[in-house]
Amino acid sequence: MITIVPYTDVYASSFKELNQWWIEQYFAMEPLDHKALDDPKGYILDKGGYIMVALVAGKAVGVCALVKSELEGYDYELSKMGVAPNAHGKGIGYQLGKAIIEKAIALNAKNIYLESNSVLKPALHLYRKLGFKEITGFPSPYSRSDVQMGLEL
Repeated sequence: MITIVPYTDVYASSFKELNQWWIEQYFAMEPLDHKALDDPKGYILDKGGYIMVALVAGKAVGVCALVKSELEGYDYELSKMGVAPNAHGKGIGYQLGKAIIEKAIALNAKNIYLESNSVLKPALHLYRKLGFKEITGFPSPYSRSDVQMGLEL
């Protein structure tokens, strides 16, 4: 059974490890990755963001963040979603995504966006299933980003 809980400092190492794993599998860690993963409280939470953690048998197997957006027209960025390799294909990413979208709605968000990469086919499929559509029009701070998607809430 999957339980989704709010982030606390207890999950700091899991938040970093689950994200660092997928980033390093396909790309390289970038300066913004280090900022967010080394200090999620200061970089995400203290700025009005939110982080959720998916647990199976009390162990963190997935994480996802809402980062307060500075982009005009978008309230939050869905960011730093990672699921443990041994938990892939079990619907954890979908449940996390639905929960983080519900949280954005509760925070009165009207639009959220995300950035990804075209090689991450399962992730892109998940985002489309959650209702995101591809968009263009703003520069990314990540060199790996070649896909941008938005969701009107």
